[in-house]
Amino acid sequence: MEDFSKYNGEGTQLRKAQLRMLEILKSVDAICRRHNIPYWIDFGTLLGAVRHKGFIPWDDDVDICVLDKDYKQLRQILIQELPEQFAFQDTSMDKYAFFTYGRVRDKKSYCYYPYFVKLREQGLWIDIFRYVPISSPILKNSVDFIYRRTYHEIHHYGDVAYSSQARRFVNRVIAYVLHPFSLAAKSIVEWLGKHSSKGLYGRWTLTKTVYHKENIFPLTEVEFEGHKFFAPGNWHQHLTDIYGDYMQVPPPEKREQILDMNKVQVFE
Repeated sequence: MEDFSKYNGEGTQLRKAQLRMLEILKSVDAICRRHNIPYWIDFGTLLGAVRHKGFIPWDDDVDICVLDKDYKQLRQILIQELPEQFAFQDTSMDKYAFFTYGRVRDKKSYCYYPYFVKLREQGLWIDIFRYVPISSPILKNSVDFIYRRTYHEIHHYGDVAYSSQARRFVNRVIAYVLHPFSLAAKSIVEWLGKHSSKGLYGRWTLTKTVYHKENIFPLTEVEFEGHKFFAPGNWHQHLTDIYGDYMQVPPPEKREQILDMNKVQVFE
């Protein structure tokens, strides 16, 4: 068995960051349980739970998911009930939050990332993704190609991504022209999904993977860092659909991180 302590051994900056993100996750879990809002850990977080009983040793983020129909309620409750140390973040709360999903940020940490420099809160975070019923993956992905790009530009992505003022202006104009059409197409996709019996889900994040209702529900619980969190009922098939042979540890050159731990601070 490979020794992964070089990544997140006790006392390392990554481990400190992981433990802070675990605190956020525990808080969100408690709120969801209190209000009977179904959620589940997913993607790298679920993979870590199954393969490592906790964080993937080099992982520096946490992902949870909810159904789109539950997201609005959860968002409002989190804004009202999160502990003072944490803050909900999306485009409605921060105009520079160009991502199409919600985040819960930690106020007692700081992580430098080029696209975060104008955000009000720049601490460690967990992502909250929405699963949307879909009838056609091809249709959803085609609409998503335009929707996500125009959404990003309208919500100031260009302000941090482009050094050229001209490029920012041109992309913003194009986005304002195309975004209403992408919104209309997105509404059609979502309406068709709600009336579909295929049991398929997608995400509005340009992710082409299709998720199956039968693999998600009913939810189960898995161990993650010594705590129990909700997870897809058939997590084996769900992870297989996403990663293939998910128990195979990738080689060192493919162990990617989002953040530079030399630019992360975790305060007491």
